Amino acid sequence: MVKLLIIADDFTGGLDTGVQFASRGAATIVVTDLNYDFRSIEKTVEVLVMVAETRHLQPQKAYEIVYSTVHRAFQAGVAYIYKKTDSALRGNIGSELTALMDATGVDTIPLFPAFPKLGRVTREGIHYIDGVPVAQSVFGQDLFEPILDSAVADILGKQTNVPVFIHLRNEEYKILNPGIHVFDAETDADLKHIGRKLEPGWLRFCAGCAGFAAVLADMLNLKGPAPKIPKSEDTLFIACGSVNPVTISQMKAAQEHGFPHVNLTPVQKLEGSWVDSKPAAECVRQWLTQASAKKRFILDVNDPEGCEDTDIYAREHNLTTEQLRAQISDNLAALVKRMLDSGLNATLLCTGGDTLMALMQAVDVSELMPICEMATGVVLTEFIYKGKTYHIISKSGGFGDPDLLIKLAEKIS
Repeated sequence: MVKLLIIADDFTGGLDTGVQFASRGAATIVVTDLNYDFRSIEKTVEVLVMVAETRHLQPQKAYEIVYSTVHRAFQAGVAYIYKKTDSALRGNIGSELTALMDATGVDTIPLFPAFPKLGRVTREGIHYIDGVPVAQSVFGQDLFEPILDSAVADILGKQTNVPVFIHLRNEEYKILNPGIHVFDAETDADLKHIGRKLEPGWLRFCAGCAGFAAVLADMLNLKGPAPKIPKSEDTLFIACGSVNPVTISQMKAAQEHGFPHVNLTPVQKLEGSWVDSKPAAECVRQWLTQASAKKRFILDVNDPEGCEDTDIYAREHNLTTEQLRAQISDNLAALVKRMLDSGLNATLLCTGGDTLMALMQAVDVSELMPICEMATGVVLTEFIYKGKTYHIISKSGGFGDPDLLIKLAEKIS
């Protein structure tokens, strides 16, 4: 029976949290079906990750989804629930933590925002990205969901009336008052120390990102034989759906290293009918040839540097930011599906949770198995499509060294 349920607000976050358990040998699956029957799951599964896709929703809708999911899991007897939060504090964290508390009837919940291995730390209640307060980092300039505050209490306070308490490093870590209790941490050792000092009962319902998930895996003894690392296809096909500057720099470095790189035009990424057109068929044929010859390929939704074609197209067609985000993800996913149906044999790499979710919907896959981390926060996962097992690497858009894609291509080849 499932011992732990992890509820993630986006796909890449669900995978980088679930893999903390899978890589330790715990039987782990990731599902995208919000109506998943907790009572029907295989008895061997210990950790279930549910991708709730609530990051871009209105706070009330996010609350309703998390409340319903927690309530059903609670009724089914799931012993532990971990609300996975974004390591840059994007999304509906306040409303979702309130939903977890309301659905379980608890009046107190611990939150561990830090992910030190990715340079995301919390100091005196302020969240930092690589030493910069989060609102001043690249996440403060995000096109779709900019972070406007750096104080965790301020971010939470915009979505919940539940009191927020900050716990500094190396204090006694006693939870005395009802509310959301935020724990400072700057190293993995800090997170382990907090986990050991808190009473076990406080960890039954808690929240945080992949950083504390690794601690939780050890504390709950969710481990087993080391997973077997499969042999992947030696071609790396990258579907870039992220507009984060970090990812853009990685794409540029890969292109300079000889990766074939195609920037989709506004028509190609925004008009659904184009994907099934004759011009699309010819493009797919060319892309397959290039990927096969070079053993690597990038399909990129970003405009070339200095080009504003997408902005011009959006203005001319009165497209909102949300419509842009959704349609670009859907078209990129449909193109990758067409590549697979046309014979693409490759290890896939998706940047951005929206892209990954759209792709899984396009190929009608609702269950995946995380295997291991290729690098911190970069997860190798497998799924089955039309009877064939594919491997896909996922990562969030906002982290990684500039040469990450080059190293990944070398690793799989």
